[in-house]
Amino acid sequence: MPMPTRRDALWLAAAALAATPAWSQDRIAVVATFSILGDLVKNVGGDRVEVTTLVGPNGDVHVYSPTPADAKTISMAQVVVVNGLGLEGWMTRLVSASGTKAPVVVASSGVTPRRMTERGAGATAIDPHAWQSVANAKIYVANIRDALSRADAPGKDGYDANAKAYLVKLDALDGEVKEGIAKIPPDRRKVITTHYAFGYFGDAYGLQFIAPEGLSTDSEPSAKDVAKIITQIRQEKIPAVFLENITDPRLMNEIAKETGAAIGGTLFTDALSDPRGPAGTYIDMMRHNVREFDRVLAP
Repeated sequence: MPMPTRRDALWLAAAALAATPAWSQDRIAVVATFSILGDLVKNVGGDRVEVTTLVGPNGDVHVYSPTPADAKTISMAQVVVVNGLGLEGWMTRLVSASGTKAPVVVASSGVTPRRMTERGAGATAIDPHAWQSVANAKIYVANIRDALSRADAPGKDGYDANAKAYLVKLDALDGEVKEGIAKIPPDRRKVITTHYAFGYFGDAYGLQFIAPEGLSTDSEPSAKDVAKIITQIRQEKIPAVFLENITDPRLMNEIAKETGAAIGGTLFTDALSDPRGPAGTYIDMMRHNVREFDRVLAP
């Protein structure tokens, strides 16, 4: 981990002036980098943990800019949970600047990473969106359970029980996703999304995804790349393009206009909705996305 720079020191000084997080004295303070991880931690931790997420509902973790308040939050945490696989490029410096002594848990540890060639770049990159496969989410849960048990040994039995119950729900969810995708004819299992967030989902459940923005929302597609996708949609008769809750809809609306492909509903990829929305939890998010695929692609 790099040594804090003078800029980091000034930033941390600003953090000292930020509001102190309202941590409960009788719970384990856990920081998760984004809302999907936060939900997994809550399901495993139950009443013994108090979870703060740095990137909240409908937030884009790819382009997030940490604040001094984030550094203070991490400095007071007892456990920090990150996705890993290159998702949170801003996190290493934030942890260093915070001076936290909390263990940093990589929830994706043990996942077999996907590699793909970035459109237009020619170079391979690791796909960080591993949670889009329910089997991988189960690996996340096991890593979170073990980390909480190490940080809070008296709570181990509770974490084990919570994780076991949640894993049963994830097994049922996996079956629901497979059943939903099975309703879509094989020749209609091609969709366009804004950025390439569904690679693990596609591998696990048999859909093909094409995305103009590559693996991260901070990559700007070229006019040539967009033209290629438009040609591909026409040639392969790809039936629909889908919007995402974290991205600007204008590009996808333009592609739909040029090709005549149907506009599907909004998918939730890197962030949950707010609690009152259709994807307030990880399980709700996966169910919602499958319902949208079925609604637009199934006969």
